[in-house]
Amino acid sequence: MTLRALSLISGAGGGIVVATFLLLTAMPLVDLLGRPLANFHIPGASTYTQQLTFCLTFLGGLLATWTGKHLTLSTAALLPEGRVRRTAEYLASCTAAVVTAVLTYAGVGVVLAERQQGQKLSFGLPVWISESVMPIALGLMALVYIYRSSRGWAGRVGVAAIVGAVFALGLTSPAPSIAWLLGGLLLAATLVGSPVFAAMSGMGLILFWRDATPVAAVSAEIYRLIASPTLPAIPLLTAIGFVLAETRAPHRLVRFFHAIFGFMPGGVAVLVAAVCALFTAFTGGSGVTIIALGGLVYPILIEDGYSERFSLGLVTAAGSLGLLFPPSLPVILYSVVAKIPADQLFLAGLAPGLLLLLLVAAHGINVGRKLESRRQPFMLREALAATWEAKWELSIPVVMLLMFATGIASLLETSAFACAYTIFIACFIQRDLHPFKQLPRVLVSAAVLVGAVLTLLSCAMGLTSYLVDAQIPDLLLGFVKTHIESPLVFLLALNLLLLVLGSVLEIFSAIVVLTPLIVPLGVAFGIHPVHLGVIFLANLELGFLFPPVGLNLFLSSSRFGKPMVELYRDVLPLLVILGIGVLLITYAPVLSLGIPRLLGFL
Repeated sequence: MTLRALSLISGAGGGIVVATFLLLTAMPLVDLLGRPLANFHIPGASTYTQQLTFCLTFLGGLLATWTGKHLTLSTAALLPEGRVRRTAEYLASCTAAVVTAVLTYAGVGVVLAERQQGQKLSFGLPVWISESVMPIALGLMALVYIYRSSRGWAGRVGVAAIVGAVFALGLTSPAPSIAWLLGGLLLAATLVGSPVFAAMSGMGLILFWRDATPVAAVSAEIYRLIASPTLPAIPLLTAIGFVLAETRAPHRLVRFFHAIFGFMPGGVAVLVAAVCALFTAFTGGSGVTIIALGGLVYPILIEDGYSERFSLGLVTAAGSLGLLFPPSLPVILYSVVAKIPADQLFLAGLAPGLLLLLLVAAHGINVGRKLESRRQPFMLREALAATWEAKWELSIPVVMLLMFATGIASLLETSAFACAYTIFIACFIQRDLHPFKQLPRVLVSAAVLVGAVLTLLSCAMGLTSYLVDAQIPDLLLGFVKTHIESPLVFLLALNLLLLVLGSVLEIFSAIVVLTPLIVPLGVAFGIHPVHLGVIFLANLELGFLFPPVGLNLFLSSSRFGKPMVELYRDVLPLLVILGIGVLLITYAPVLSLGIPRLLGFL
């Protein structure tokens, strides 16, 4: 298959993705708006929503493969340019091609089994036809990895031959030594850039093969995922963040916060922390905040008299603030994986998230007091004008909070309304986006992140299933309880572990990989699951800044053209300050549990 053919397929997939996004937004809206009107609803709407999410997962995964946006370990960035990196990229592509090819085979088995059951959607479409998107997308992903593994056909044929050899190996009797060798190769490929979803599903395939279990068990576990009623909210909330990032919303929000806080000593630093926290709540800590706001707020800090060192450190650190605030995507993903209601987690994250924000703002005020820059006097007219200009963006979280907290709408319905509301504001009120020329491109970009996250999550289900069947969490629990007796010591060890892993693992990968292992440990030590979730996410938020390759460090280095080592020095004060905040969150459960208990959610 030629590059042109793959490009045409990718383009067609983009069109289907846009239509899927719009349908996914419309269906919950029909139920929400039709409920007051004689309780009108679409029959089987939940099933359609699940199937649309399923479709978006794999089409988005295909687009993420095409654009090279699948989630990988940050360690790949440390490889030097030249032959070493080219060899590593070949190994990574070869591994991804092998895993996706085997997943394609497994997916075909699942679809054939579904066809035999003969289930149909309410309008008569057989379910197996809808679910065929999984093996089709995975097969195309395998072809893309093969094609991009090398610049020459000799290298591509070599990868294809390796894929064939792996299928031949699958027909032989499993041997533990070969399984260990394959696992080692998979780990090495992951460290040098192979997607994390390939590592998760690949390890599941190896373990199931070693135990002589059909590899279709990995793909079959995906249906555990799409049954989650919270999952469809993830693509909708992701779309909100991408739409806002493509408009002039950052400029309007900066003006608003500058008008409110500009009169204070350090007011500019406070506005940077506040606007970044608000933006991160919508973009979910995916790095969009630094990319979208970094070039806007960094010159403002320099112009106000802050040093380059402080300004770089603040922008880098503020890029992860707001991770605990609604409607943050990592919070929802954690709720899906840990099976904890998202509303409880959002309420629990309000006080801890505000604490981290206030600590950063207080540091900015302390530094600002020592500057001799001219402060902007508070002007009511400017504050009102800035508020009026940013009223639509500011209304989005308010509307979401009112709808969800009052019980008017479910999380999915709230997300659908907010997505439609944001698109309407961007296209027809502010007119920052053309609904036909620009909006489809933005939705496709959002689908790439959605595909990367949900492909990882769905592929991880197979490995999680194996670990549960093999009683790995029980063994880990026994080991920890043997060596750690105090819950306080366990929490400290957990903080250190998450801090280190959070600097290497991308946050969505960390949630998927670590949550199933850590939740049982927290329960065993008597830690409330909601409090544990806040600890988990707050530590990962701190991991964005932790050397050697925390995500925010890497993004700031790319955005501002600064060496990573220089950024280590710049973020150190804020790393210490936020570290103190995380310890307070860890050892003061009232910060997490106070609001939910006060409102009767716990």
